[in-house]
Amino acid sequence: MNIETFRNFCLSLPATDEKMPFDQETLVFTVCEKIFALVNIEKFESFNVKCNPELALQLREEYPAIIPGWHMNKKHWNTIIIDGSLNDDELKKWIKHSYDMVVKSLPKKIQRELANSI
Repeated sequence: MNIETFRNFCLSLPATDEKMPFDQETLVFTVCEKIFALVNIEKFESFNVKCNPELALQLREEYPAIIPGWHMNKKHWNTIIIDGSLNDDELKKWIKHSYDMVVKSLPKKIQRELANSI
């Protein structure tokens, strides 16, 4: 996966926005103002995504390229290292999982509006 594919996939998800609130290197993807993915655009070597805590532990045990979220809550975030050991479908699956987790935390009314926009 390259940065363009990553960005395009994130932006393909309903109500997704991108911004750079921290610095000029960290691109942040949000749904309804809640972060679901972060990436360094200068060095596309890894990205951070939210993850179910039990699944996060399982993925870290199964894949050496998945580690606790760098500069994030280690219980709820994973850093996925782009080293070629994971294919694009797997990476997209975990980005979508992160997006879905954030959507599930939104008020029910907003969840319904998002579901109707698909």
